[in-house]
Amino acid sequence: MPVPAAEANESIRHFVRARHGLAWTAQDMAEYAVLLEIWTLAVRNEVVEAA
Repeated sequence: MPVPAAEANESIRHFVRARHGLAWTAQDMAEYAVLLEIWTLAVRNEVVEAA
């Protein structure tokens, strides 16, 4: 079961805040992409459940 969208969103915020003012590495961008995918799946799941 996917994580709630709010939890996924908070993970993204924490990730971005931790890198504030720093140049992102290729690994940072890959980790960010994974977090976005988790968030996307969570949002889609919540929309489907609401329908």
